[in-house]
Amino acid sequence: MNSIKPLVTITALTLAALVWMSTVPAQGFTFGADQNKPAPGELKWWQSEKFQKALVLTTDQTKRIEEVFQKALPKLKVQKTALDEAEAKFERLVERGDDGAVMEQINVLEDKRAELTKSRTLMLYEMRKLLTREQWTKFTAMHKAAQSPPASATPAQAPK
Repeated sequence: MNSIKPLVTITALTLAALVWMSTVPAQGFTFGADQNKPAPGELKWWQSEKFQKALVLTTDQTKRIEEVFQKALPKLKVQKTALDEAEAKFERLVERGDDGAVMEQINVLEDKRAELTKSRTLMLYEMRKLLTREQWTKFTAMHKAAQSPPASATPAQAPK
């Protein structure tokens, strides 16, 4: 029994890190306090003036991307709630120290995470299909630049 405790602890810490990473806002999929609006200061990328101008998005493209998002949103919300519930149950089981139940719940938790990820990826794929190749290339570059830390945030190199 004692040999499984380190495994459960490592698994719990790994899952906690994954849960934390999954809360980082995704492109076009963020929830505010009321879960119907983007969080304060966050916009859907296709509604951002910066992206609209840089990508030369047409009004029709913006409208159709929003339709894709709105169509996917109810399912994403249900799946996010299911993931949150699975995570909460997992945490309760870890606190109780029920190793067998923890191992079973890990499967449930990761299945819920995979379902949400798949739905989000399918939504993003549908959005991508609405962009031209040039728009997609520009979008990818802008997204990568937004995800990269500013040059001033990188540690300075030590003199040789």
